[in-house]
Amino acid sequence: MSIFGTILSKIFPSSHPAVTAPAAPPAADPTTAPAAAAAPAAAAAEPVDVEAVLTAMQANTSEQLNWRTSIVDLMKLLGLDSSLSARKELAGELHYSGDTNDSASMNIWLHKAVMAQLAANGGKVPDSLKG
Repeated sequence: MSIFGTILSKIFPSSHPAVTAPAAPPAADPTTAPAAAAAPAAAAAEPVDVEAVLTAMQANTSEQLNWRTSIVDLMKLLGLDSSLSARKELAGELHYSGDTNDSASMNIWLHKAVMAQLAANGGKVPDSLKG
């Protein structure tokens, strides 16, 4: 399973179409992709309150993570490998066109892209998390 597919499966219920349907490749630039680009099945499902799910996960851990702005902390919260190599792999999946050696810029882009893709796949993501 792709890293983004794993992110979806950690946040969305297992019965959600975004998890059960074959994953469509993300848009070339997920930070500007319209929500209408989501699979029709995902649009028909009840939206998943991404902020509520992640806040509940944070409440169940003793480690204070800044998942609202940090892709590293978001991945840690989800129990995923947050190493630079894993983030570079995620960047490839989401079609990052910048320099992956500039990890600060890549990380900012990744957080925005992940939130945009969660929204495009049926997640309710507040503007404050979209960057």
